[in-house]
Amino acid sequence: MTERFGVVPTDLLKSVDGLTLLRRVASGDLPAPTMAQTLDFKLVEVEHGRAVFSGTPSAHHLNPMGTVHGGYGATLLDSCMACAVHSTLPAGTGYTTLEFKVNLVRAMTETTREVRAEGRVVHVGRRVATAEGTLSDREGRLLAHATTTCMLFPL
Repeated sequence: MTERFGVVPTDLLKSVDGLTLLRRVASGDLPAPTMAQTLDFKLVEVEHGRAVFSGTPSAHHLNPMGTVHGGYGATLLDSCMACAVHSTLPAGTGYTTLEFKVNLVRAMTETTREVRAEGRVVHVGRRVATAEGTLSDREGRLLAHATTTCMLFPL
């Protein structure tokens, strides 16, 4: 199946809970976000309070020093943590990232191959949710870790 990219219609966002929506994105029933096309990554696992993205850094993601730009890992971590939060939300509730902190602990290169970003919810309240994430290579070596705070609001 050819992967589709786009934006989920607002009426659909309002009508389904976060876990259902993300499962439909992961299955290809709904389009993946265009950012995933830009950076070549995808949602590969989702359950209540947890989301995993997979991507393969390439020469398109290099900084001037020849290593993968830190923004690539930061984007995967922001995505997995925010989607972990989204997976816990009822229909009609939206969110946005208020802040996130990333610790880059090992460089990636264009030969790193597939990486996995796993986000896990720490806390979901009425207005704020927090999550943590890790980015690892195929051998399980930690590349980066992060935390986020998301604001929750009615759609």
